Amino acid sequence: MKETLVAKIKARRIMCGVIGLGYVGLPLAVEKAKAGFRTIGFDVQPNKVEMVNAGVNYIGDVAGGELSALVKSGMLAATNNFDFVSNADFIAVCVPTPLDDHGQPDMSCVKASFEEVGRRLRKGHVVVLESTTYPGTTEELILPMLERISGLTCGKDFYLGFSPERVDPGNAVYKTKNTPKVVGAVGEAAAEVISTLYKEVLESDVFTVSSPAVAEMEKLLENSYRNVNIALVNEMAKLCNKMNISIWEVIEAAKTKPYGFQPFYPGLGPGGHCIPLDPAYLSWKAKEYGFHTTMIDAAAAVNEGMAEYCGTRAQKLLGKRGRPLCGAKILLLGAAYKKDIADYRESPALKLMELLEKEGAQVMYHDPWLPQVKHRGKWIESVPLTACSIRMADLVIVTSGHTNIDYGLVAQNAEAVLDAVNAMKDFAGQNVEVL
Repeated sequence: MKETLVAKIKARRIMCGVIGLGYVGLPLAVEKAKAGFRTIGFDVQPNKVEMVNAGVNYIGDVAGGELSALVKSGMLAATNNFDFVSNADFIAVCVPTPLDDHGQPDMSCVKASFEEVGRRLRKGHVVVLESTTYPGTTEELILPMLERISGLTCGKDFYLGFSPERVDPGNAVYKTKNTPKVVGAVGEAAAEVISTLYKEVLESDVFTVSSPAVAEMEKLLENSYRNVNIALVNEMAKLCNKMNISIWEVIEAAKTKPYGFQPFYPGLGPGGHCIPLDPAYLSWKAKEYGFHTTMIDAAAAVNEGMAEYCGTRAQKLLGKRGRPLCGAKILLLGAAYKKDIADYRESPALKLMELLEKEGAQVMYHDPWLPQVKHRGKWIESVPLTACSIRMADLVIVTSGHTNIDYGLVAQNAEAVLDAVNAMKDFAGQNVEVL
């Protein structure tokens, strides 16, 4: 089976399926289609399926025109009918893995997807999970589920593996195409087949590890590393503020060391689907082994507290001008979780907005990337950034650091500015205070 599949992959005689057409799935489907593999994408949201089939792109990391051209050529299509699995040969599952209300892994989308795949699994299928998850998911949860539902045997009748997504929305250099890929599979034959496919699709190295669990763990290490270092610099920022030292100048100085230091920057804390959530998967799994992830949990606590810290700084800044937080008009510059993207999943800016509103503040936002966002169960709209809207605010808080905001206009018209991301470093003055 292995030799046949490898030969078919190299000859572009297999069909690829991608389940989940979000920030991970759609760019992956596009790259597979560009590489010459006929690809079908699946999503439970009808609007995404309709947009893909109309050639309308809704993901920033997909280049303009690529999606439309692939759809017109017949290389890429989308569906909300799971029966497509029967025709696809190589299936990648890229569905959300959020946390539930108790902070524990919500595997409902993963389970639902693999139950559907299991009902349609046939001999020769290759199935890969790309969603970030806890170590053991592929072999302890998915493998027995697929074998039980299909009656087939993993390694003999079908291949199964895990290859963690590596997506950094808004990154101008690294996209799906040129980011190195890690592959862990159940058995050496599966690893070779899966790696062969990714080598044919990507312009990057494909690194094979000994098991799915290693690949699952390395993904959590990547994001826990970032979370811990962001927490460290956030804590340093608080200390520097008390000591009247610029954390930003400290970081610039530290960056001059050519080894042993990687710069991270303070702010309201990380957002998006990965960094705030993934370490919680590791912490949850560790408890099964009687292990407490002390550093990871402490880092999460520091980062989660940054919105509250910013709220306290805002209250003090207003107090200096004789204004209480209750009733104050506050303008947030940015709803996205980081600069220059239209993504507000787990955005700390919205967490800050909620905290300020609970204290009685009147909060509005401006974000050129997000004309509207869903906040506390309702849709709210971005306000225009004008001299008038800036002057109406008792306080402006820079929360995302978008590069296409006129910070000069803000500096000229704002009564007071709290800059949480150092976006206004060129306009330092009496009315601008850095977090």
